[in-house]
Amino acid sequence: MIEVSPSASVPAGLPAGDPVVSTLFRSEQGGHEQVVLCQDRPSGLKAVIALHSTALGPALGGTRFHAYTGSADPEQAAVLDALNLARGMSYKNALAGLDHGGGKAVIIGDPEQIKTEALLRAYGRFVASLGGRYVTACDVGTYVQDMDVVAQECRWTTGRSPENGGAGDSSVLTAFGVFQGMRAGAQRLWGAPTLRGRLVGVAGVGKVGKHLVAHLLEDGARVVVTDVREASVRAVLDAHPGAHLTAVADTETLIRTEGLDLYAPCALGGALNDESVPVLTAKAVCGAANNQLAHPGVEKDLAERGILYAPDYVVNAGGVIQVADELHGFDFARAKAKAEKIFDTTVAIFERAEADGVPPVAAADRLAEQRMGR
Repeated sequence: MIEVSPSASVPAGLPAGDPVVSTLFRSEQGGHEQVVLCQDRPSGLKAVIALHSTALGPALGGTRFHAYTGSADPEQAAVLDALNLARGMSYKNALAGLDHGGGKAVIIGDPEQIKTEALLRAYGRFVASLGGRYVTACDVGTYVQDMDVVAQECRWTTGRSPENGGAGDSSVLTAFGVFQGMRAGAQRLWGAPTLRGRLVGVAGVGKVGKHLVAHLLEDGARVVVTDVREASVRAVLDAHPGAHLTAVADTETLIRTEGLDLYAPCALGGALNDESVPVLTAKAVCGAANNQLAHPGVEKDLAERGILYAPDYVVNAGGVIQVADELHGFDFARAKAKAEKIFDTTVAIFERAEADGVPPVAAADRLAEQRMGR
């Protein structure tokens, strides 16, 4: 394990000019408290654990399992992803009213190829070595059964199965929270907290997206979906026969759909970028994906086009609310009641954005920073 933190000198074997170190100490990255690089050769584990802030309590955030094969340097891409995701968790947890800071972990590799019990247990030992400063859970590429394995080595593990003392799949409340953010956006744009009769495009109908589609259809929305996995699209279509539900081939087609009222990115991050925003037909964006803005400034591009953006780390906090509740003996009704407040938080952010003359992301950041500062 290589640990890189502001309180430590550069470890032997890691050059002072290494991108990991320079990225960690750059102020615009958010001043992370600690980054841990983990390697277990017998199992093949390579992982990054990033702690952004513990100002509000132990850092809480999921474990992403991803190969980063599209990057020239997968390891560096994983570090940057962990840093960005950890920072987002600090803000998400603050605005969700949780007594937790922000952290995130990334296991590097294709989970379908290298995920084993030995690897997950090795990862659990690394998390345990932090002594409770980081509490882990599921994310892209990891599931409830994986957390059950990690928990065999680490008591600071949430998102476990009910049979093992956990709350189960957190995607249920994640989708519920995103739907509350959509209702807030609908109230802001159209005067009523409902998507009835509106056309909503959902990109990504996996763990979270499929539940979100169900909420939208129940509310009376018309829904168009897409996913890189044809099986996921087919499963959603089969689950709602006769509903106002259609599918398109890809995300580019989806965002150009004529008459689209709301766009919900529910896959990986970076969906809102210099290519997608200029052609986006929707009047609002509210989705489950993390880090939807590809770079700083995209939020201003959305505002200039008159597109209302509900900050992703505000509306997708239902899952982290669920796993945080698990630490105190999970009660679904209690967790759902807290997730329902995402509606009120999103409304407050829209109101502050208008009052301050800034995009909703800036307004959300200010509210989160105020709580962390206190």
